[in-house]
Amino acid sequence: MYEYLQGRVAEVAPAYAVIDVGGVGYYLHISLETYTAIEHAAEAKLFVHYVVREDAQLLYGFSTKVERELFRLLISVSGVGGNTARMILSTYSPRELQGIISSGNAVLLKNVKGLGLKTAQKIIVELSGKLMTLDTGGDGVQPATPDGGIVEEALEALVMLGFARGAAEKAVRSVVREEPAAPVEEVVRMALKRL
Repeated sequence: MYEYLQGRVAEVAPAYAVIDVGGVGYYLHISLETYTAIEHAAEAKLFVHYVVREDAQLLYGFSTKVERELFRLLISVSGVGGNTARMILSTYSPRELQGIISSGNAVLLKNVKGLGLKTAQKIIVELSGKLMTLDTGGDGVQPATPDGGIVEEALEALVMLGFARGAAEKAVRSVVREEPAAPVEEVVRMALKRL
């Protein structure tokens, strides 16, 4: 129903923002990622996800289309509601979340407040294939480039696991040189053996 709202930032807090559009204030639930993007802005454009429940009508606002798409993917998983998805997006950036899910790191994902191990595992199983086409570096949703995207995803996964960026990049690039057709998960596994 709503694609985005653009207007004056009337009020902003870590969990919500009020955007004044032509004299009408819209209350939007936001993540910390979006809060960081708009906290000092006089005007903002937030991409909207509109939820109609039996007891409420809610607007969720996102600073990028990618963050909104991640939110929509997260709430498509059984047991993950709007507030849980927002908490996940507040804990991890879209790029970090993509790395966690592509590497299958349920233990790291369950660090989100209110998220159990079973739900974290369910998110990983249901979304691992769907996140490969998200371009978390930009504003849109685009297919990942064959080798550059895989290198970046594998590198982010290893950094999230605690490895030094330089050593991880060296390992990932050598794996991709030897096995250019390997999927991200396999690149991460093979790179782990070299670290």
